[in-house]
Amino acid sequence: MLHTLAIKDDGEKIEDVPLHTLNESYVKWFWVDFDCPSEEETKLLDTFFHFHPLAIEDCLHLLQRPKVDHYEGTHFFVVHGIDPDTLKVDEIDFFIGARGIVTFHLQPSAEVQEAWRRMQEPEAVGNRDHHFVAYLILDKLVDNYFPTLYRIEDHMNDLETREDSEPLQTLIDEVYDIRSDLLRLRRTVIPMRDLLYRILNSDKIPGMREHVAYYTDIHDHLLKLTDMIEADREMTADLRDSYDSIRSSRMNGIMKTLTVITTIFMPLTFIAGIYGMNFRYMPELNWHWGYFAVLGVMVGLGVGMYAWFKRKGWFD
Repeated sequence: MLHTLAIKDDGEKIEDVPLHTLNESYVKWFWVDFDCPSEEETKLLDTFFHFHPLAIEDCLHLLQRPKVDHYEGTHFFVVHGIDPDTLKVDEIDFFIGARGIVTFHLQPSAEVQEAWRRMQEPEAVGNRDHHFVAYLILDKLVDNYFPTLYRIEDHMNDLETREDSEPLQTLIDEVYDIRSDLLRLRRTVIPMRDLLYRILNSDKIPGMREHVAYYTDIHDHLLKLTDMIEADREMTADLRDSYDSIRSSRMNGIMKTLTVITTIFMPLTFIAGIYGMNFRYMPELNWHWGYFAVLGVMVGLGVGMYAWFKRKGWFD
């Protein structure tokens, strides 16, 4: 579906105008949104707008890395949004020319819908242009990263309150899930941060220089997100190492207990082995009290070794 918005020289906004009217002289600038376009509508990128074939190809082959490419008269952007619940990455592409912006997305985009709503407000236009539309979309995309990161941090805080009530392996598995989520978020945030840095330091898009304060604000948010992600990754690494240490300590305790038991039974097994050989000429076999004496020696050895290990602190 195509949505069109034309801004006349006097500031009047006209929605859903035919595409051919966008070239009229009274149109100051325009915004065309390709919202889940059909195959026929997608062809308009070439037949009507005459965008570069490489840019059109990038629109149709997901997922491209966030980037900006400069073609003659047109600047092509690839940006990413994130679903806060599933961490699924959605791609939004837009073309910025001298007189307008064209946005393209194969899935419904809440960020584009919010920017479109903002542009319907009576005071939305003023001296603003299509570069401001790009800012609205980017700003909303980046703002939606924060709830995702806050949810991950809440999960981390929840782990600390459940350390005494949950099996250790369950906590370790959740820590690895958190690290996986942070990695997926990091793969989106850092390229977006680099993209904003390129926008702020490029002279190839002169119209955006007029909105540099707005784009600097987005870049600052991305820097903050990057710092938060790195801090959270370090925290999960500490949690992972802590849980691994606890698991190793518990395993060492189990191995020490098994070692003590094995050590106590070694001499008892040795004695039982000797008197289980059943040689005919073993003097103790004919002794009336031999069985009870051997049992007494074995019990004494066991108790004595247990007391000795206890004194050495092997059971602490």
